[in-house]
Parts: sequence; C-alpha cells; structure tokens
Amino acid sequence: MKDEETIAVYDARVKEYAEVFVRTEIDPDLVRFMKHLVAGGQVLDLGCGPAQASVVMRDHGFTVDPVDASPGMVKLANETHDIHARLATFDDLDAVETYDGVWANFSLLHARREQVPLHVSAIHRALKPEGIFHIGMKTGEGERRDHLGRRYSFFSEAALRGMLEASGFTVLAASTGRDKGLAGSVDPWVTLLSRRI
Repeated sequence: MKDEETIAVYDARVKEYAEVFVRTEIDPDLVRFMKHLVAGGQVLDLGCGPAQASVVMRDHGFTVDPVDASPGMVKLANETHDIHARLATFDDLDAVETYDGVWANFSLLHARREQVPLHVSAIHRALKPEGIFHIGMKTGEGERRDHLGRRYSFFSEAALRGMLEASGFTVLAASTGRDKGLAGSVDPWVTLLSRRI
C-alpha cells in the first residue's frame, strides 16, 4: 500500500531532491550492477525518482523501465530525460520472468516493514532466471517517519541478507557507508547485489 504522506513530500520537493543527489561520477554500485547484467538487458528501475540511474543505464545500452509512485518524480524524469518513466507502486509489480535486472536503490525503505519481504518475493518472480537484483536500504531497526514526514523501514545487513536468501537470491556483493540525504541527517546504509537462483 502506497504511503500518501511520503509521496506528498517527494512531490513537493522534486527539484530539491534531484539537486541533492546529482552526481559527477557514476555510482560505484550502479557500475557493479551493470557489469553483472547481460548486454542490452531489460532493467526495472523500481522507485526511479528523477531517473538519473535510468539515464546512465540507457546510455550503456540497457532497456530501462523506470517507475515511481510520485507523480512529480515521474513528470520531472520524463521532462528532463525523455525516459518514458511511468507511475507505479511496489504493489503494482506483477511481472513474471520479465527483467534481466531490478535496481531498487533506496526505494523499498519506504514500504511498510512487514511488506518488504513480499516485495522482494515479487522482484524474484519478475526477474528472469539468473537475473540481478540491487537493493539499497538504510540500516537500523523498526519503522518510523523522518522530520519531513517520510516513512522509513530499517533493516540490519544480516536481516536483509536473510530475507534475500529466503526469497531465492544469492548475495554477490555488499557495500556500506553513511551519507546525508534530503532530510539533512547523516544515516548508515547498506547495498546488496544478488542473483536470482
């Protein structure tokens, strides 16, 4: 179920968000993700935001399907990049063995905590055999809103690894760090790269 309060924050801060996360170099996690994909593969950018990652993947020859629950983000992505982004929520993912890769970079953290394993299972179904899945999440415990009103679900790296393995993935690589986001706080995070088995 989509969270209207979270979506409203993103709709109101579309350009600010895009400016906060502008990059002069390609995200190392995105480079790693693309290296594991089949050439010219089809990728779902789940929670694409301004679609900056989708543009990089498109420029590297992949067929990208960028989706986001925020109408403002979808509008900005299409106006800026002509990327054919579309409005969709996590619950809308019903594809079966369609994608070579799914890029869910700090998007699933806005789902209800108890719903995240269900979304991961849907991603597994949506991937072709041997498909590649990247997930980025803030680390911690529980579920709460930030001072902007966005809902966050937190997991430890161990819990995420266990969730992926239980859903039929094998973890290939991991990265951790701390960064400042739209809310201004510096938070710890983890990214996991996995393969459907």
